[in-house]
Amino acid sequence: MSIVTRNGDGGQTRLIFGERVSKSHLQVEAYGAQDELNAFLGLARASCPDERTRATLEALQRNTFIIGAELASPVHERHKLKTRVSAAMTDDLDEIVADIETIPGLLGDWALPGATADGAAIDCARVIARRSERAAIRQLEDEDSLEQNADLLRYLNRVSDVLWLLGRRLEIERGANGALRP
Repeated sequence: MSIVTRNGDGGQTRLIFGERVSKSHLQVEAYGAQDELNAFLGLARASCPDERTRATLEALQRNTFIIGAELASPVHERHKLKTRVSAAMTDDLDEIVADIETIPGLLGDWALPGATADGAAIDCARVIARRSERAAIRQLEDEDSLEQNADLLRYLNRVSDVLWLLGRRLEIERGANGALRP
């Protein structure tokens, strides 16, 4: 079996549960942004020597599949999904935020991305996460389903916060030569 049909797709794709839509559809943009975020989280994870940051990035990557499935489902079919974004997922991110914010000097100033390669990769993922959030909001507004998806919106908002803090933590924990401090 091949993923190539050799017939082309006429500029359309299938959502979960089979509905065909244009590749320019808001849903395709929203779940596509999650796919892009997943790839950049993978890049950040691959370039990061810090094990706890890698574990956080991997968890975020895994959650992009849950979010992508939710965004790729017609609103009237989402109840059929086995897993959906939950308040508990956002609570997990809130714990990460609270932990990182205890680092002295972390919130003292804004940072210029690029101090470290892994921090810059995390910053790239952060801006994609923000764009992904905007794409999801456009989709959910179009569906008139913002209220039904409040947990999803809270989670998407928190992801970029976590990524900003992870990037700053890596910068603070590095010495002048860029090596992780013990």
